[in-house]
Amino acid sequence: MALKDILVQVDDGRGHRSRLALAAEIAARCGAHLTGLFVVDTISFSALAAPGGPDFAAADAFRAIQEQHRAARLQVGERLAALFADAARRAGVNSEWRIAEDDPASALALQARYADLAVLGQADPDNPPPGADAVETVLLNSGRPVLAVPFIGAESVGRRALVAWNATREAARAINDALPLLAHADAVTVLSINPVRGIAGDGDVPAADIALHLARHGVTAEAAYTVAEDIGVGDLILSRAAELAADLIVMGGYGHSRAREFVLGGATRTLLRHMTVPVLLSH
Repeated sequence: MALKDILVQVDDGRGHRSRLALAAEIAARCGAHLTGLFVVDTISFSALAAPGGPDFAAADAFRAIQEQHRAARLQVGERLAALFADAARRAGVNSEWRIAEDDPASALALQARYADLAVLGQADPDNPPPGADAVETVLLNSGRPVLAVPFIGAESVGRRALVAWNATREAARAINDALPLLAHADAVTVLSINPVRGIAGDGDVPAADIALHLARHGVTAEAAYTVAEDIGVGDLILSRAAELAADLIVMGGYGHSRAREFVLGGATRTLLRHMTVPVLLSH
């Protein structure tokens, strides 16, 4: 799959300039069109419901607050539109600016369906924005891959890639979705963690089959495998990425149900919380 249409989340959260620069650089690398989406989050009236009926005075006051909020966010949008336009111009890519007024996660999930890749920001745990679950919502509802960029920013993406492979549907889709980025990588490592030997699992040589598949696409990849005994899979992926100086992790997202990962923990949840480099996820 070629990347010809890329959507980037544009907001004023921590690391937003880095996210814009990375999205523009990827668009230039792949010859893609870049769309920037800024979402004006809406304030719900549901909190005004009163046991004795509607409070009209409170409703009028709330409408005034809504309009002030909307006006302030639109001003922020104007400033960010200029930043987006500058990033696209510097990268030399065709671009488009969009504004939506909705729940940010829902708006991003909808718009991502019209793109090949959605570039989103990791939520800053110290200052969670509206739509802090945007990465998960887009991943599970858009049918498109998501490139999540750490809120601390990133200087590059896809030069040295670590692919987490467990022979699942989600992992296979992630590798296919990542091919346009892996094709430009200087080094790719495919890591099988806790492999299941045999044709029904990871093959006789874990990760070798998928590395061969990548080679047929012109991607030279090193196959490796390891067993996670005293460390969680997500933590092991992050540790290996640091050892390899990787600037991209590719993995399937939510091989288990999101509810199970929330209760028991899981690799996807760990990566979304503690990512140190951009992570491409597919579901």
